[in-house]
Amino acid sequence: QVQLVESGGGLVQPGGSLRLSCAASGSISSMYVMGWYRQAPGKQRELVSVISSGGGTNYADSVKGRFTISRVNAANTVYLQMNSLKPEDTAVYYCGADPKPLLIVIKGSGMDYWGKGTLVTVSS
Repeated sequence: QVQLVESGGGLVQPGGSLRLSCAASGSISSMYVMGWYRQAPGKQRELVSVISSGGGTNYADSVKGRFTISRVNAANTVYLQMNSLKPEDTAVYYCGADPKPLLIVIKGSGMDYWGKGTLVTVSS
């Protein structure tokens, strides 16, 4: 079993910043791909950004240049620095982990393990 716990969500004004954190525990390897998906009200869950253990990354077009993903392999922790936030970034953000290669995860529909999510609200 793999447990993922997110933190760092909240209410922020447009143009502001937030940093999400996700700590993984249990039967997880530092080789797992980790990343972030989000689900806005009435919409499907979508990939935001993922990162391999070697530092390879992928971002949704909508967040490129504004969000940065990073990880600490030894701690099985992944972060998402979100800058220049927009109202359309409002969503529940889910941390995920997956043993499959990065390209397989990107082309797939999700990850094998999920956290419970953290709400990000961008509003004035």
